Amino acid sequence: MDAAAPRYWPEAQAGSIPYWIYTDKDNYLEELERVWYGPHWLYAGLEVEVPEPGSYKTTVLGARPVVISRAKDGTVHAFENRCAHRGVRICQERFGSVESFTCPYHQWNYALDGALQGVPFRRGIKGEGGMPRDFDPKANGLRKLKVECVNGAIWASFSHDMPSFREYVGETIWGRYSRVFSGKKLRIIGYNRQLVPSNWKLMLENVKDPYHAALLHVFFATFGLYRPDQKNALEMDESGAHACLTAIMPPKDAAPADGNAVATSLPGFDAGLQLADSRLIEGVRELTGTETVSVMSLFPSVILLQQLNSMQARQIVPRSVDKFELIYTHFGFEDDDEEMQARRVRHANLFGPAGFVSADDGEVLQMTQEGISPDAENASALVRMGGAEIKDATHMATESAIRGMYRYYREVMTA
Repeated sequence: MDAAAPRYWPEAQAGSIPYWIYTDKDNYLEELERVWYGPHWLYAGLEVEVPEPGSYKTTVLGARPVVISRAKDGTVHAFENRCAHRGVRICQERFGSVESFTCPYHQWNYALDGALQGVPFRRGIKGEGGMPRDFDPKANGLRKLKVECVNGAIWASFSHDMPSFREYVGETIWGRYSRVFSGKKLRIIGYNRQLVPSNWKLMLENVKDPYHAALLHVFFATFGLYRPDQKNALEMDESGAHACLTAIMPPKDAAPADGNAVATSLPGFDAGLQLADSRLIEGVRELTGTETVSVMSLFPSVILLQQLNSMQARQIVPRSVDKFELIYTHFGFEDDDEEMQARRVRHANLFGPAGFVSADDGEVLQMTQEGISPDAENASALVRMGGAEIKDATHMATESAIRGMYRYYREVMTA
């Protein structure tokens, strides 16, 4: 293929994903503009992370450093962490509390909402120099993002022409979202950060793919947390961009009618394996509904996960065409007692980047990137499990949500 030829992905090949979308650097730069800086709500954090006026956190949305702050009137703001003067990153810490933000270079000072409120020597020194007389501080604040706080989570967008968050995710996904984020006050349990050597879209594919869950994650099937034949559902919004996978774990004493034949047929299944501490997989019901697993992928920036009593926001931060960072924020509820907090920590370790489950995903995503990169110009992935349609499902043998995401992705990238 001519390296200068324009990329082409025929719509008729929705079940085929060209490998170049994971390796092409120009396509990655185009993604930053169209996807990450375009009309999409990006996960920016939890309100509990900026609890008081003056509280702030720093994050990265797309490739741009961003500050999330709470102003004196209690409102939450997001703006680029880049001085309007010379582009210096004004906040260096991940979290803090300040009266205002001051650039370390020339001391330009900004209010908690990002408005410019002070420029040293603006009028010059003894009548000489200074900024031009028509310099307008109101027009030179930090670049602001649109913000919406929704039941404890903070969403931000570089586009100011956004629908409400609820409209953005659609009613089906909103129902799943509000089950976890009901408005009940949250508590931070802790954080993990993981650098994964693969393209960021492979992470979203991974959590839209129930097909792999019991095959790659032998731990799931071995200990009954997620079996191929258990009751589950895959739901999408109308665009296909967002999806939610839910599952219901049967009671411990409920033996499958087929004698667990599906699980025991899986490669790597070992009925003799036992946990030294069974509390690792013991949970208590706390949310509405009977789901024990809820994995929401909200395009493009976050996975909201509930498994047993582990609740996480896994924020995706693209670092390059073949590398992304995954920031885990583990959280619970403000009124958790000590026993529940300890349970959440155990489950956070189980489903964290070094746990018995998620470590599999990090490794296999790296293997995928390594496998596709040498032949990215000429080959493609086959995503036809469950047929060629894009629709909800009540079984695991489907890749429908991956096809749905790429139908939407292709529309965004070719608009």
